[in-house]
Parts: sequence; structure tokens; C-alpha cells
Amino acid sequence: MEPDWNALSRVIRAHSATFYLGSRLFPPEARKGAWAVYAACRLGDEAVDGEGGGEEALEAWWEGVERAYAGRPRENWERGLTWALERWPIPFEAFAHMKEGFLTDLGPVRLKTEEELFTYCYRVAGTVGRMMAPIAGGALEAEAKAIRLGQAMQLTNILRDVGEDLARDRLYLPLDLLEAYEVKLEDLREGRITPGYRALMAHLEAKARALYREGLEGLRHLQVGRAAIALAALQYQGILDKLRLQGYDNLRRRAHLKPWERLLLLPKALLAARP
Repeated sequence: MEPDWNALSRVIRAHSATFYLGSRLFPPEARKGAWAVYAACRLGDEAVDGEGGGEEALEAWWEGVERAYAGRPRENWERGLTWALERWPIPFEAFAHMKEGFLTDLGPVRLKTEEELFTYCYRVAGTVGRMMAPIAGGALEAEAKAIRLGQAMQLTNILRDVGEDLARDRLYLPLDLLEAYEVKLEDLREGRITPGYRALMAHLEAKARALYREGLEGLRHLQVGRAAIALAALQYQGILDKLRLQGYDNLRRRAHLKPWERLLLLPKALLAARP
């Protein structure tokens, strides 16, 4: 049975204006594949953070992923994923690693090292890069770059959402960096933006920028969707720009792009996508 693509696209629009806008730049069949994969990933995230989310909901989502890979889908999103799997070699391992990342989010989050931070960024977003690379016709070289781009986007999310995450008892800023920059948890909870905190944010922003540079090098290895991926990356980099302009005040504010700011990035994305 053909998936209900309108329903899948509504999932995308409801949860990520950034991804939806970028997806419109894929050719039709690849766009459907991107929607199918993103909807599956997004619903996994909702199984953790959405209404009724938790360990049981996450396991139900995982069973849906397994059904899709077995060719026995039930839900519409599972039919979409099965449809995509019939056309592209989307690695099951990427979903398995993503589940590990979602399991991290179920409990209080405290990461000890910067290495753990980048592992987490791989699990919840670098895996999306691995899933999207075959849809974009990427050569083998594209997968590693796609992982870097996913890590960059997730690190951007983390830097944007420090305050919101703290309210959920999640702290993705690793302990080794908090100690190195003399940032105290009490200051974060009180919303105090100290010089050390700004230095820590600048350090991680630089890491994210480096990941974007490396990830965008993979565009040349893609057959389709280069502009779509470039536009998504540019929008996320725009969030970093806003965050820096706000003095890294992310404990009580959320850096974001307005719709017109997203549209202004389209010509730059089209230029970046040129062979």
C-alpha cells in the first residue's frame, strides 16, 4: 500500500520548518524518501519527548522500525520507511545507533567528556546523515561527511537549547568542559551568563563550525539534493550566528530564524550546490 505522503509531510512541517523547507529542493522521489526517513526519526524522538513518551513508547517505535525493515509495516510512517527501503540501502545499524541515543534521553542526562558529547551527536543526528546519504545518491565518501553534518546540526541544537534542556534535567555540556571553563551548574540553573560560560560556548561553536565545513565538503559526492542539504546547513549555521549575537544567552532565550530569514538563504544554498 502506498504511504499517505500528505500525512508524512505534515509530520515534517509540524516538527521542523528547517528540514521541510530543505526537502522541497529534492526531486520528487528523493523528497518522498527524505520525508519517510525523517518522519521515522522524528517519531522516535517523540516517543521520548512527546505526550506519553517513555521507555514503553520508545520500544513500540523500535518495533515499528523492525517491522518496516522486515517488510511488514503497520502504521503509515512504517509504510513510508518500507517504501524507502525498497529503493535505497538505508543502513539498519543507523537506526540501532539512533535508538541508543534516544535511550540516553530517557533519564537525567550528564555527559562526562567531550568525546561522549560527539558520540551522542552521532547517535541522534549523524545517523540521519547516514540514512540520507543513499537517498541523495551519495558515493561511499559521502557517508562520513554526512555524519559530520548531522553532528554539527545536533551540536547547534544543544547550544541553542541549554536552558530548555536543563528544565528537563538534561545537561549535554560535558563535565570536563564545565570544569575547564569553571562553569558551575548552579550558575546555569540561575541563568547567569558568566565569562567562562561564554568561552565554553565559543569553544563548542568553533567545533560546530569545523564540522559544518567538513560536512559540506560532501556535497560534491551527491547526485541529488545538494541544494536541500546546503539550505538546511545554512539555516542551522544561522542559528549559531544568532546565538553569538545574543552573547550566548541561551539559558532563558532561544535563538531562532524568522521565516523570511530562512528564505533569504535560498540563493546562497543554490550557489553552494553548484558542481
